[in-house]
Amino acid sequence: MANNITDSQFDSEVLRSDMPVIVDFWAPWCGPCRIIAPRLDEIEKEYDGKVRVLKLNVDEERQWASKFGIMSIPTIMLFKDGQVVGQIIGAVPKEEIIRQFKL
Repeated sequence: MANNITDSQFDSEVLRSDMPVIVDFWAPWCGPCRIIAPRLDEIEKEYDGKVRVLKLNVDEERQWASKFGIMSIPTIMLFKDGQVVGQIIGAVPKEEIIRQFKL
């Protein structure tokens, strides 16, 4: 299951990661966030060692969500070498995440 991170961990866990990182910007009250969570867990298992999947609760950790202009959740971003290289908004099928992020 994807690990939750805090704003203070974002730099070290995402921006300085030596492998690609998918960050799920979410909130507990968000229905579509609950729908997409198992799909991201499957991706994390299937691509173990190739991509990390982390979650950032936008209600509790607002700094990075604000910095990236997150207006709708779930927003899923793919980071490589500290840069955003992909973004998906909404609860899309797992195959769509894999296709858009070219996993």
